[in-house]
Amino acid sequence: MQRKKKSFNRRRVETPQFRINEGIRVPEVRLVGDNIPELGVYSTEKARELAREMGLDLVEISPNANPPVCKIIDYNKFLYEKKKKEKEIKQKTQKTVIKEIRFTPNTDDHDFDFKANHAEKFIKEGSKVKAFVQFRGRNIMFKERGELILLKLAERLKEVAQVEKMPTLEGRRMIMFLTSKVSKKK
Repeated sequence: MQRKKKSFNRRRVETPQFRINEGIRVPEVRLVGDNIPELGVYSTEKARELAREMGLDLVEISPNANPPVCKIIDYNKFLYEKKKKEKEIKQKTQKTVIKEIRFTPNTDDHDFDFKANHAEKFIKEGSKVKAFVQFRGRNIMFKERGELILLKLAERLKEVAQVEKMPTLEGRRMIMFLTSKVSKKK
């Protein structure tokens, strides 16, 4: 009888994102920051010594510069501030939401109006609208009718929306994208 192997959950040892203190192995570095007596290029050993005197870490910020740029700061505080900045940037970015409106080549006027009102509401909320005409079976013969429906929708919504992508046939769907006019002005 074969024994089952036990799997161990080993902790991943995280390697630091930035080189610090003895991890910096270049002959000289450029020091920047508020707590440095004089900005400029220092030997790495002299920079480490300055950091030790202040009770802080020497952190390599830009390793690709010539010479590499370093800052004397508490490493944990530096990581905390970096995460905080990334979080702020992430919050400021807008996520675009795409709403879909589906038509068929034989969509009636009442259904068209109902769906156009929904599309207008979506655009006013700030979403993109993907309007498409779905062709089934022999309906593929009515490509012109599908294109007319999409262009009619674009015409109906021209005050609040603009066409981002004109109607194109992709497989059995004719697709058109609409976006808000207000977001383009910003």
